[in-house]
Amino acid sequence: MSELEPIHILEAALLCADQPMPQSDLMKLFGEGGIQRDELSESLVQLQQNWEGRGLQLVQLAGGWRFQSRPQVQRYLLRLTPEKPPKYSRAVLETLAIIAWRQPVTRGDIEDIRGVTVSTQIVRALEDRGWIEVIGHRDAPGRPALFGTTRQFLDDLGIRALDELPELESIDAAEAMAELDLSDLPIDVVDDAQIIVKDETDGDASTGGEDASSGGQLLADAAGQEIDVVEFGRRIR
Repeated sequence: MSELEPIHILEAALLCADQPMPQSDLMKLFGEGGIQRDELSESLVQLQQNWEGRGLQLVQLAGGWRFQSRPQVQRYLLRLTPEKPPKYSRAVLETLAIIAWRQPVTRGDIEDIRGVTVSTQIVRALEDRGWIEVIGHRDAPGRPALFGTTRQFLDDLGIRALDELPELESIDAAEAMAELDLSDLPIDVVDDAQIIVKDETDGDASTGGEDASSGGQLLADAAGQEIDVVEFGRRIR
């Protein structure tokens, strides 16, 4: 049997991988000195071209290279899993969107924008999901933690870098966020935000009630709530 071409080895490895593969891992397929980095890059580009016009595409993400279905075929694939996803409040996606588009931010920043307290369970759930992490601390009293998004978040959105995020005041942003898989987030962590009520007489703040942030229906979740991304975008800017 003749020796396989590098492009065929790469194709097999990427099709079998369950996570994006960085070039450093792809280099290991060929052993030390088995392939040059520029040759590997050329093979990946050629592999991309070989799969043009097919149901799968080879893409480069923040975490590396992977095969994924093209957006045009996703509506057909959804027919294989017709059950509706769990319904969530907008608290999780609003919190995640603020971190993604305004990072680095503190919990206080998020509360100022949303007008509601940020549940510890929501922050912990997003950290456990691998979408956000503490990237530093603000030089302020108490040194509050600064949150940012992770490479996993970029991979799950299908982009390589933050500068590829769509404009927040666009339907593309809402659609991108709605594509995120929230199926493993416990439902009870997304409905416990409380309104921060300002007392106009003495300036004190109190909390109470359900999540009722102003601005109508904002960035909604995968359950398909109405989305007013323009209003939400104005509040985040």
